[in-house]
Amino acid sequence: MTAHAPAPSRADRGAREGAGLPVPLHDALAAASTVTTRAIDRVAYASDASHYLLTPRAVVTAESAGEVAAVMAAAGAGGANVTFRSGGTSLSGQAATDDILIDTRRGFRDIEVLDGGRRVRVQPGATVRQVNARLVRHGFRLGPDPASEAACTIGGVIANNSSGMACGITENTYRTLESMTFVLPSGTIVDTADPDADRHLADSEPDLVEGLRALQRRVRSNPASVALIERQFAMKNTMGYGINAFLDFESPAQLLAHLIIGSEGTLAFVAEAVYRTVPIHSRIATALTVFRTLDDATRALPALLETGAATLELMDATSIRVGQSFADAPAAIRGFEVAGEAALLVEYQADDDDRLAELTAAGARLLGELPLLAPAHLSTDASERATAWKLRKGLYTTVAGARPPGTTALLEDIVVPVPSLAATCESLQELFTRYDYRDSVIFGHAKDGNIHFMLTDRFEGDAALGRLTGFTEAMVDVVLDAGGNLKAEHGTGRAMAPYVRRQYGDELYDVMRALKALCDPRRILNPGVIIDDDPTAHVRDIKLAEPIEEEADRCVECGYCEPVCPSKDVTLTPRQRIVTRRAIARARVAGDEQLARELERDYDYAGVDTCAVDGMCLTACPVLINTGALVKRLRREQQNPVLAAGWKAAAQAWGPVTRAGSVALTLADRAPAGAVRGATSVGRALLGADTVPEYSADLPGGGPGRRRREGELGAGSGEPVAVYLPACVNSMFGGDGLGVTEAFARLLERAGLRVLVPTGIESMCCSTPWTSKGYTAGRAVMAERVSRIVREASRDGELLVLSDAASCTEGFAHIFDDQGVAVRTEDVVAFTAREVLPRLGEVSPVATSLVLHPTCSSTQMGLNDALRALGEAVAETVTVPDAWGCCAFAGDRGMLHPELTASATAAEAAEVRAIGADLHASCNRTCEIGMTRATGRDYRHVVELLEEATRPSL
Repeated sequence: MTAHAPAPSRADRGAREGAGLPVPLHDALAAASTVTTRAIDRVAYASDASHYLLTPRAVVTAESAGEVAAVMAAAGAGGANVTFRSGGTSLSGQAATDDILIDTRRGFRDIEVLDGGRRVRVQPGATVRQVNARLVRHGFRLGPDPASEAACTIGGVIANNSSGMACGITENTYRTLESMTFVLPSGTIVDTADPDADRHLADSEPDLVEGLRALQRRVRSNPASVALIERQFAMKNTMGYGINAFLDFESPAQLLAHLIIGSEGTLAFVAEAVYRTVPIHSRIATALTVFRTLDDATRALPALLETGAATLELMDATSIRVGQSFADAPAAIRGFEVAGEAALLVEYQADDDDRLAELTAAGARLLGELPLLAPAHLSTDASERATAWKLRKGLYTTVAGARPPGTTALLEDIVVPVPSLAATCESLQELFTRYDYRDSVIFGHAKDGNIHFMLTDRFEGDAALGRLTGFTEAMVDVVLDAGGNLKAEHGTGRAMAPYVRRQYGDELYDVMRALKALCDPRRILNPGVIIDDDPTAHVRDIKLAEPIEEEADRCVECGYCEPVCPSKDVTLTPRQRIVTRRAIARARVAGDEQLARELERDYDYAGVDTCAVDGMCLTACPVLINTGALVKRLRREQQNPVLAAGWKAAAQAWGPVTRAGSVALTLADRAPAGAVRGATSVGRALLGADTVPEYSADLPGGGPGRRRREGELGAGSGEPVAVYLPACVNSMFGGDGLGVTEAFARLLERAGLRVLVPTGIESMCCSTPWTSKGYTAGRAVMAERVSRIVREASRDGELLVLSDAASCTEGFAHIFDDQGVAVRTEDVVAFTAREVLPRLGEVSPVATSLVLHPTCSSTQMGLNDALRALGEAVAETVTVPDAWGCCAFAGDRGMLHPELTASATAAEAAEVRAIGADLHASCNRTCEIGMTRATGRDYRHVVELLEEATRPSL
């Protein structure tokens, strides 16, 4: 049998043909903004969270509303189309294009809190979580509360009129937006907050304003249209355009602004918005309730709503079965074999204890009367609430992440009147069986009648696409027969564009087409989204995920990892690293070796060299992918045998190596910086930027050796309480102060505690330099040595093991896990906060204000509370910048690729300089160096500051 490669999709063709952008169009785009047509950049932006894949011909990174206007003008003149992309978390294909894609994530991140948090001015590149982080200290939040709040941006929230768990139709963007600044395809920019906005719009766009008034009269004069709009928009509804605005607004500027909400980038670009915020309810009670049947659960909804429940989240039997596999599954879903049960996550929220008690009393009475599998308890415990919400929020990604390699996850959402919810869910389950979509889960926002469901398949070939088409047609009938909407909160996109006419009928569909023609007469904005008369449009360009390395194969391309990635603004994000690997695999399947080689060549720097392998992506990934593990694999596979041998030799003689490095840094610190930098520049030119570090004058001199620390440190008559492994990084890089090792030793003396520093400490390392670079032989040498010494010193794990640089503590823990050494590992920050600080007596602050920089390792090890506790002991006020993130110094990565650290720290550094604190601290030496370089402020280890604050008075 002969194997045939699949016919190239628009994604495949686009990856190959992007460089063919016409010269006049390319030059016009380049004159307007920053443009790239490199294959790696285009495939990196090709994928979003949806099940569609189109590769843009060019990617433009815009920095202002004026630039966006110029790009739209250039595209229109050149016969091209434009699509806006910010967070890339949309699920219906509205952020994908095979033409010009404008990245609005990087240049539009401003957030300004107004009126003590009651209002907030935001740009489209800021995430919901970033905005809420600024608002929470004022007691407010944004109304829209999508589950993807960590990654979805304001641009998408406006474009999709996103809602979420609790906001319903009263706190979405349509209801809470005060004003917006939008850019029309013509280039006209309108700020609806301007008192003269209506006049400005009429003067600039007279035909548009008159056309809007005509459409408004047409809609309002048709009783059938009014009735249909009022009925469909009484529920969540992101199907088609938000034509309820024709009934709700008189002002042309406000009318157009509210038509733009939910228009998915097809009418205008929103450059800025001002929201009215909503208060945060600080008192919360939650119960995870399990009903014997889905029908029982849905029939309980009206009564639960009457008790004032803020949230009612539905999970079907398959969802419960999936949840039972969670290591921390809530107790309510454990201990029984799932048959046809269903669960409701019930939550009450209030501003004070009395009101919460009133709500929970009513809720508890009702729950006691309902047909539950077991009694339910409304709890105010934060950890119980977190576990319940982890179950609910983790369903989609857990099921999607467990899908077979090479298949695609398709997530849909619908809404029906609440009384029809049970029958609708039953019909969907029948359709899953009929069309052989196994393990499809149903979950969602039951109080709104809004549910989600997921299908997984390799949507390729007549059989698979025919099954999808048949299912979709049947599902549309089920929803519309129930009086529902085919899209509740994910947007119409490409997925439901062919069905807009069926939901609204010919008259209102014609109104929508007329609206599109008025705003975008050249039809340059996001064609194929919302309006598409091709009945098969929803099954075109479906993403086919080719299998890749096992570390990343389960990626659902949701983009949750992107905001925490330190390389996001300089090269690639974790999602983009993965989708580029998939593009390489896809090119090979298609027989396009030229494209595969081109992508691999550029991936060396963008994907491998500039990855900090910090693991922060793991903290955000719902399917627990550490893209750094993928990059480490690639570095192992591509390791230079000469360099690998050199690093193995270094591991064998690590003591002399570290001392030589320390001496070299001290000599370099005393020599003219230009001469030293010149020498390293020559080395980088000859041997490569990823091999020779770049010297800069801000690097400190060397630190003291560790051998003199061998033996017991501290004071008191008791036995040592821990084995202490001072990190070699603190020995190699010195500083102006005592250093953390000496500071910790002095604190131990004052606390009356003793620790043991093992013989041979100078030759020990956490092995992070070898693991991050992929040098397995050198790592094995170091791991064996460290394990042997620690086994003996700790008396086979009897004693705790400490280290004094967060990344090194994490590295030692990995060694012990890999080598099967049963010891407990802890960082000195946590140990000091728990054991030392309480023994020091009263501590007098040494500063009024302190800025803390948590690290990627302190975050992953759960050290940040202890870090703050130490900070609060030495300063009156402690601030962790809102823009905090991994500094990407990553051992020597910040010296090999200083552009990586400069990009990663830019936002945090600007905020730190604006704060103007007295002191600055962290818990890892190289991070302290990186932040000192970025901010011009001296960062020290927080333990050093505690030592200063507790020095005996003379």
